Amino acid sequence: MGGTANTQLISFIWIAIFIYAAIIIFFVIRGALKTKNISDYAVGSLSFSPYAVGLALAASITSAATFIINPGFVALYGLSAFLSFGVFLPLSALISLAILSKGFRKYGAQIKALTLAEWIGKKYNSPGLTLFFGFLSLLLITFIVLICVGLTKIISKSLDVSEINVLIGIVIFVFGYMMFGGANSMVYTNTIQAILMIIVAFILLGSGYEHFSNGVSGFLSNLNSIDPKLTQLTNGRSFLFRDLFEVVIVPIIIGVAIICQPHILTKSLLLKTNKDVNKYLLAGIITEALFFLVIFTGFYARLTFPELRFNGIVLKMDGILSAYVVQKFSVYMAIIVIMGLISAGLSTLESLIQALASTITSDIIQPLLKNYLPSEQKKKEKAGIIINRITIIFLAVISAYLSYGQLVHPKLSVGIFAQNGVYAFFAAAFVPILFGIYLKNVNKIIPVVSSITAVIVHFTMYYGKLPIPFSKATGENPGVAAATAIIISLMTAIILYSFLKKRRRNNN
Repeated sequence: MGGTANTQLISFIWIAIFIYAAIIIFFVIRGALKTKNISDYAVGSLSFSPYAVGLALAASITSAATFIINPGFVALYGLSAFLSFGVFLPLSALISLAILSKGFRKYGAQIKALTLAEWIGKKYNSPGLTLFFGFLSLLLITFIVLICVGLTKIISKSLDVSEINVLIGIVIFVFGYMMFGGANSMVYTNTIQAILMIIVAFILLGSGYEHFSNGVSGFLSNLNSIDPKLTQLTNGRSFLFRDLFEVVIVPIIIGVAIICQPHILTKSLLLKTNKDVNKYLLAGIITEALFFLVIFTGFYARLTFPELRFNGIVLKMDGILSAYVVQKFSVYMAIIVIMGLISAGLSTLESLIQALASTITSDIIQPLLKNYLPSEQKKKEKAGIIINRITIIFLAVISAYLSYGQLVHPKLSVGIFAQNGVYAFFAAAFVPILFGIYLKNVNKIIPVVSSITAVIVHFTMYYGKLPIPFSKATGENPGVAAATAIIISLMTAIILYSFLKKRRRNNN
């Protein structure tokens, strides 16, 4: 197809984007007509197939990070990055998803929870905890920024349009339609996006088959000739994959806790009965396992651009996969791949906007302003929807501002920026969710102390770049900071739980 997005490709992609947008708007209007209150927006008022919700789950877990950003890590750092992001983290994440989902859904359905923060607050009978996790959820804006940047990169390179114009267009369109659709439309749009992503996953994974003409050894030999570090288990040139602790242990710990995010666990609340959970998990886990493998494409990109240059210009990490797609595929195949990559970003972006807007509305604003809101039910429901829409406008402005900063001045990758915020959130949420599912009569002081401990340890490790005594790793790697925070938070909670249990027994 040539080195740049040619005129024919640009024309066809514009047509494809308009058709895609029209389909989304159709489902948004359909969903909006069924959305009467914040409950409908958060968890839907329709009955969804468990397989459709499972596909929506896979689509929302898989973001622009998996399909667009993370292949760049593999292109730069090779096998160590693939093992970390493509093997160990996904393996532990999918096992954790299967284990935690049932318990989370069972209690969430009983109390009719709309958000993760509400689930935690009600589990421990603490409105303060709901409010705390409502505010903590704002850290997930960093994830929204990652997706906006990833989408901007792929669309701007495909259409040969300036990044700032694409960014503004994405924010106005996506945040605009998410003001109306919510869960009722999102399950359908996510399902369509997941199907397109499945097709694209197979296309991308098969796109470098010629590199295996001499078998796996020939493939590795080609990578080794570019840079021996690409075929080694660790890579000292990166502050993410310096030793086996960073490559193996850290992603396993992160994978276990990464499921504790609002747009992931709360998907199970869309199911109408407990018997649907197994079908939902089967569809979600199989599809997600395929999606995680897509980062292998980073190897193909590095073999295509050995010097990491495209048309004489040095490639930034976040733009490597976009350049590979434009360089590698014929016009028609490129259109399918690009639309699949856009779907990967939009599916998670929709889920994050929906989850965050619901949390800010029902867990922060409504409780704080309850004395000023109307008491009549219909007026109260209408006020909730209005607040939700204003919240989405606020999120749009903040996200656009931060995304522009990451486009202009990233620290290696927007992935690092996002990891810092997202990892801090689920490090704090892990113990409250784990103890809430598996233990009874847990004193609310335990989730409070463990969550605050996790946040303090994570940010102290990250900004202090504190070392790990037995490893080359430091807190500069957000994964190391979060893994340390999770372990210390869990140990604190176990000690506190044992102490309080012993004291209660002695008092009796």
